[in-house]
Amino acid sequence: MQNQSFTRSGWLRPYYFARAIFSIAWVAAAILFNGQPGPTALLLVIYPAWDALANLVDARVNGGLKANSSQALNVVVSTITALAVIVAVNNSMYAVLAVFGVWAILSGLLQLNTGLKRWRYQGAQWPMILSGAQSALAGGFMISRSLGTAAPTILDIAPYAGFGAFYFLLSAIWLVVAAYRKANA
Repeated sequence: MQNQSFTRSGWLRPYYFARAIFSIAWVAAAILFNGQPGPTALLLVIYPAWDALANLVDARVNGGLKANSSQALNVVVSTITALAVIVAVNNSMYAVLAVFGVWAILSGLLQLNTGLKRWRYQGAQWPMILSGAQSALAGGFMISRSLGTAAPTILDIAPYAGFGAFYFLLSAIWLVVAAYRKANA
């Protein structure tokens, strides 16, 4: 029977790489389609929907939604956000940025909680903890920008996704290095 921490580590490395790749692709698409209403709206809905799906799958792999309450709540928050973005897109980009800001705060705090819990048995979670904290701060910034006079675009959200990609990639690499060190110890 496999050690539970090994199984989790084996899952988290490709999971974090997949999250990083998705975010990098999302940022590239945001830059490419900036100013094009249809593709931009789709990208804005896809981002929180992907987060909901990713948290759902990760929680199920790691003991289920009951055992991962912060991820279960993140699934709900991200799903509601995707629906709220659909409504907000039809209103204004100011509304979209406000929705993303609230989501960044909530999902960031939930990710911070998940990272802290995983630290106990997994280690190498400091990038996820930093990412969660930075997400919450970025959410406040997005909300303040949504109240400003400068017209927001998808490019106001792209740095948030870019930093997410960085932290997921850093976490994946950190776990690869930790596994390599452990195997050679």
